Amino acid sequence: MAEATDTATANAPAPSAAAPAQGGYNRGGQGGQGGSGRGGNDRRGRRPEMPQEEKQFDERTLHVDRVARVVKGGRRFRFRALVVVGDRKHKVGIGIAKGADVTAAVTKATDVAKKHLITVALYKGTLPHETEAKVAGAKIMLKPASAGTGLIAGGVVRTILEVAGVSNALSKSLGSTNKANTAYATIAALQSIVPAGKWVTTMNAPRKSASKAADSAGSQDSDAKPAKEASQAKADAKPKAKSETSAKSAESKES
Repeated sequence: MAEATDTATANAPAPSAAAPAQGGYNRGGQGGQGGSGRGGNDRRGRRPEMPQEEKQFDERTLHVDRVARVVKGGRRFRFRALVVVGDRKHKVGIGIAKGADVTAAVTKATDVAKKHLITVALYKGTLPHETEAKVAGAKIMLKPASAGTGLIAGGVVRTILEVAGVSNALSKSLGSTNKANTAYATIAALQSIVPAGKWVTTMNAPRKSASKAADSAGSQDSDAKPAKEASQAKADAKPKAKSETSAKSAESKES
């Protein structure tokens, strides 16, 4: 009997050392009783993700300059930014501001641009008519273009037209290449555009009837007759006056 018991004990499988004890900690899952693993519902330290708001305006930085101010101790440097803002539909504006660093200057210029937005009159993705404007030494000319032409412009003018929502246009810079003056000249040219509905034309003017035209012609003739009679009377009176003066002069010679 003792030999049989020893044989059964030797043939029994040994307990696994890697098996977790009851109530132990399981790294890969929920674990045993009362244990909590990393894959559980532990949400400590997580913050709810806020949905990102879509920007209402397209903001573009056109130029950044470093400017200096001379003081008693030396020169103090600051940054000046030129920014254009638009909604790609009808509104556009530009702004210039200075700041201690580039980020501060761009932020200030963006606020200035949003406060000075203008509305541009567009017609089928292009300009209703040709226009031009001059600011200081910069002169900008803008022309409408057919569909598929695109923006034939460069530098500052192209960026401003893009954010304003213009798809097809022609442009020409006829003066200074200063970016600030060019930007202001472009804004002035866009601001001077007159919508097609406000054009003054004679195509839709009401035509005068034939009777009104005849009456107006008759009234002009009646007004013209007394003037003609008066001029004729003056012309007849001149020869008579001349003849009288010549007769008087002859009598005075004879006497």
